[in-house]
Amino acid sequence: MREIYKNPIFYYVLIPALVGLWPLLVGAHYLRQAEDSRDNEAALCVEGQSNIIQILTLDPERATVKEPNQVAVEFAYSTAVGQVASIHKIPSSKWTPSAGNIMTSGGKKRQDAIVKLTEVGIVDIAKFLTTIQSMYVNLTCDSAKLQKRRGELDKWDVSFSFQYYF
Repeated sequence: MREIYKNPIFYYVLIPALVGLWPLLVGAHYLRQAEDSRDNEAALCVEGQSNIIQILTLDPERATVKEPNQVAVEFAYSTAVGQVASIHKIPSSKWTPSAGNIMTSGGKKRQDAIVKLTEVGIVDIAKFLTTIQSMYVNLTCDSAKLQKRRGELDKWDVSFSFQYYF
């Protein structure tokens, strides 16, 4: 086997053949894959643009720039969680928000809260978190603690730690 590496034909024939196969591989496989990826990204861009236009026609106030310390709309965790829970058909008996006082730190006002969901499926938890953070852009989730309920397949208790900046 070592003799093949000493033979110059190995280097004069095999290596140029491998180098010649490389463009074929790139053209046949990787280029087609890149074009499919580009087409998928273009479709997502068109979908995103249509969603933006729809949002701006339904709620044009979102496009206006607001003062960071100015409170435009009263925010309450109970109404926000209630809205999002009703969208995802989570009954009011399965969620409880507990909000703290409004604090001022660094010139910004913020309010912390713990939101607990009980006996909820993992998909509903993910949808809830995605929806509440997309509806309220000043709301951030610091942590989420999940605990599976014993004896049940897809039932979880979750505790979210939120911060809302006014």
